[in-house]
Amino acid sequence: MSTTTTPTAQGPIPIPLVIGLDLSLTSTGIAGVDWADALRPRATLRGHARIDWHLREIRERTRRADLVLVEGPSHGHGGQAFHHELAGLWWHVTQMLWQRGIPYAVVPPSCRIVYACGRANPAKDFPAKGRSLVAKGMVRDVVATRYGLECEGAGGYDKADAAVMAHMGRDWLGQPVAPVPQTHRRALDGVAWPEQAETASTGS
Repeated sequence: MSTTTTPTAQGPIPIPLVIGLDLSLTSTGIAGVDWADALRPRATLRGHARIDWHLREIRERTRRADLVLVEGPSHGHGGQAFHHELAGLWWHVTQMLWQRGIPYAVVPPSCRIVYACGRANPAKDFPAKGRSLVAKGMVRDVVATRYGLECEGAGGYDKADAAVMAHMGRDWLGQPVAPVPQTHRRALDGVAWPEQAETASTGS
């Protein structure tokens, strides 16, 4: 557990360090409950060099984590360019966490959105062409209003997605930072938490 504590009438309680990861080849969101960043490699990096850069950055920033939540793959994007490389990054990151004994959970993208907004398609009433971008903005707005964490600048949407997952982890551990409606918390049931995530990864 993290050495950070919070005082109570029964004595100090350790506060777990939970980190969310929204993996991307060009802008990986990484966040705790009170900070968020975007890991953006040089545009000239490709292939093994780009994956290696991400691994070094993520390894350093998760080395003291008690729990890491990683966004699961979006199977509807399998035909996109670089999908194969992104899948490789996902497996390298989860393998690294496993080797270091850091528990990790796999969060379906829809569960992350439900936890933030209460439904998986919060922008369904907007024109289809810009619906995805509107939904990303809604998630970012929730992070700002519910948690007081502004995710602006380059990679802002990625930062917000990672922050939502960090808060999901704290909620699951029984130490939520802010109250979340039960209609939103139902998203926790769809997450593959540590034991489930390892079982799914090994195929056993």
